Amino acid sequence: MFKNAEFKYGKDIITIEVPDKADSLRIREPDFHIIRENFADDFSLCLTKNLSAGKAVSIVVADKTRLCDYKTYLPWVLDILLQKGIQTRQIQIFIAYGTHAGQSDKECLNAYGDSYQKYKFIHHDCNDKSLFTYLGKTDCGTMVHVRKDILESDLIITFGALSHHYFAGYGGGRKLLFPGLGYKTDIYKNHALFLDKDIKKLNPGCRPGNFENNLLAEDLKQIDDMIEIQRVSIHGILDSKGQVCQFIVGNTYNDFLRACKHLDPFYKANTKKQYDLVIASCGGFPKDINFIQVHKAINNAAMFVKDKGSLIVLAECRDGIGSDTFMEYFKYQDFNLVFDILKTDYKGNGGTALSMMAKTGRINIFLKTTLDDKICHKIGVTKIDIDIIQPLIKGFKKEIACIENASLLIR
Repeated sequence: MFKNAEFKYGKDIITIEVPDKADSLRIREPDFHIIRENFADDFSLCLTKNLSAGKAVSIVVADKTRLCDYKTYLPWVLDILLQKGIQTRQIQIFIAYGTHAGQSDKECLNAYGDSYQKYKFIHHDCNDKSLFTYLGKTDCGTMVHVRKDILESDLIITFGALSHHYFAGYGGGRKLLFPGLGYKTDIYKNHALFLDKDIKKLNPGCRPGNFENNLLAEDLKQIDDMIEIQRVSIHGILDSKGQVCQFIVGNTYNDFLRACKHLDPFYKANTKKQYDLVIASCGGFPKDINFIQVHKAINNAAMFVKDKGSLIVLAECRDGIGSDTFMEYFKYQDFNLVFDILKTDYKGNGGTALSMMAKTGRINIFLKTTLDDKICHKIGVTKIDIDIIQPLIKGFKKEIACIENASLLIR
């Protein structure tokens, strides 16, 4: 017997018949619990009593790829600061681009609303070394350069969405300061910890929702500790549609860990089981807008697939690959060779390319997509259409699972 399963594909829905016994692996949507008065109380408790005229306040926000409904909630933060005696001219707001491209004024207005016109916004440039001061080196050898203007702040407020990150464990939180406001060379040095040079494989501890034996996350913690300025962190918990449902506010690293622990039950699967076949959607547009975004879903879904098993992913990729530093590594068609290149010269989406090679070496990946057939072949996946997917599933006799939002669900 079969049942209908719906999968988002771009802005469309694709219905596929799957066996009744196929498992459905789903996220658990967070409930909405935001009351302005409660938020104001939590935020105010984290502020020092001597916050007043003369104090420089820096707010760090994410770019358009990691929004936290800044149009609605950034004014709440700014209003509280003004009520505490801070003047508009004392506040500067940094956009934590990391290595991402900068945004236009139109994009910023769309992301941050009227605040973008009322306050001083600083567009971070990871390439301009003159902006930075050297603070030291981590145990893993990452040189740490921090923006001079950030170090001149009396208070730093990081404000962004918390999420699971495919190699740093968690995104948001401390990542707004670094790599968000980091120097490009330092960022790539940190990201290169994704590569375990001793075993010549991707570091097994560098995975979503994990801190244990995660050298990259430990490195981020050391970098965070070097910035010894009063801090308030606002962590947004989002639902699958990107709506902010809850805030966790604190001023210590333990508050960040508390927020991570709060996030997990919504997006961590309640099973460690692996399957012979997994059918997954990224969650539709914009989660499948390009392959770099799609890789997050492939990374998550692949963890539920047995060795030599198969993964079918529905991913439109209307904007193509989405990176200038991804495809170049596939000309080598050799994991070990690419590993050797990246361990000495890590850059861009090289780690994503290596991660993809590791997966296609372990499992069979099929992609329902608009990507060109030649591109699919080059990155090691088989392009497949719905008229082939359906009979393949109907003839499959082993264990199957369906994931409707693989960009968010982790194992």
